[in-house]
Amino acid sequence: MRAPIRDWQDLDVWQRAHHLALQVYRIVEGFPALERYRLADQLCRAAVSIPANIAEGKGRGSLREYLKFLTIARGSIEEVRYLLLLAIDLGYVAESVYTEIAHEHRIVGKMLNALMKALRARLPT
Repeated sequence: MRAPIRDWQDLDVWQRAHHLALQVYRIVEGFPALERYRLADQLCRAAVSIPANIAEGKGRGSLREYLKFLTIARGSIEEVRYLLLLAIDLGYVAESVYTEIAHEHRIVGKMLNALMKALRARLPT
């Protein structure tokens, strides 16, 4: 039996999103120095935005606010996806690395969609 969810750190989707952010940070370490304050910075900010918005939303006072922050996290997932594709085209990331992180990206997206669907079902009509 699973322990009850007391805060955002107990959420599987937050844990996976945090892992994804860590993966992104490791990937950008190999970017050229000239990208430090350009693509690498934007990619890291977008990746961190995913677990950060899950955490902030969980701490909000209402279900509607929570869903708003989860929607922002969902947008950040797509931003990370695009920025990684750009990094491939620029030659900063190997396609094999992208394939590995894309799998994690899809899982986080599906988990976030499922959480949002479950929360929307609890909204008063």
